[in-house]
Amino acid sequence: MEHAVPFEAVRPWRTAAILASGVAALELLALIVAGTVLLGHSVVSHGARAAAKPAASKPATTKPSLQARLPRAKTRIVVLNGNGEAGAAAAEATAVRARGYKINAVGNAPRPSQGPTLVMYRPGFAAEAHRLARDAGIGLVTALDGLKPSSLRRAQLVIVLGSS
Repeated sequence: MEHAVPFEAVRPWRTAAILASGVAALELLALIVAGTVLLGHSVVSHGARAAAKPAASKPATTKPSLQARLPRAKTRIVVLNGNGEAGAAAAEATAVRARGYKINAVGNAPRPSQGPTLVMYRPGFAAEAHRLARDAGIGLVTALDGLKPSSLRRAQLVIVLGSS
């Protein structure tokens, strides 16, 4: 004779996994909503406080105007031809010299330049570089990039003529 063994119903693993995923999704949604509300509240209250302050009480955050320390006659420049056109560096050096700058050297750039003409400067001479760029009609000013200060022959600024 066979006896029936009592059988306990075991939850299928799929149902348990789906139920756990649903609970986790609800918890995630609750955390996102709570974070958005808290962050949104702090941003709005900070913005309201900033708007309530009068403009005169704000500290000056604009960049101070650059004042060139060296006069044009004492600013030494190297003009490098990066565009490959014969005589382009000499012509630019003549035009810059006519504006009162001292030309230390004229030559070819170590690498051809496909970009625009630019003025590069040694650290501490950004104001002079911006003045030169304004005087010469050059739109791009940057710190020394790819040139060693030793190759400048004691010049503070470098004009690298580009192809565009």
